[in-house]
Amino acid sequence: MLIVRIVVFLVALAIGGAFLFYVLTRDRRYLRLAWQIFRFSVVLLAVVMALFVLERLILVV
Repeated sequence: MLIVRIVVFLVALAIGGAFLFYVLTRDRRYLRLAWQIFRFSVVLLAVVMALFVLERLILVV
């Protein structure tokens, strides 16, 4: 679970950095980058949580 927290922190840092670069440069590619990072992190988080649920289900059996 510590690794998940670290990844969430790094993702928040990356998205914040992309927004900061967008504000400084007004280049829309940084908004696209922030959106792609967000989508990828949501998918990754869903996969990790599914693995946690699967692990719990296997332990019950």
